[in-house]
Amino acid sequence: MFSYEDELRVMSYDEAIKRVEQLVLELEDTKAISMDDYLSKAKEAKELISFCQNELISWEKKMEAIVTPEE
Repeated sequence: MFSYEDELRVMSYDEAIKRVEQLVLELEDTKAISMDDYLSKAKEAKELISFCQNELISWEKKMEAIVTPEE
């Protein structure tokens, strides 16, 4: 079975950001969705934001390794 965690593992940073942007637009229009959907979308956005933050931290470490001269 393909879980949401599996989906995050194969999702790119750019895909995750686009999905967060889409979720924000949907969450801003609170009259168009039920409270259950709102909570579900908010949870998804939080998980995607965490994923993006971790990706940025990983990329920062990789960049530091590239630009830091070896001793």
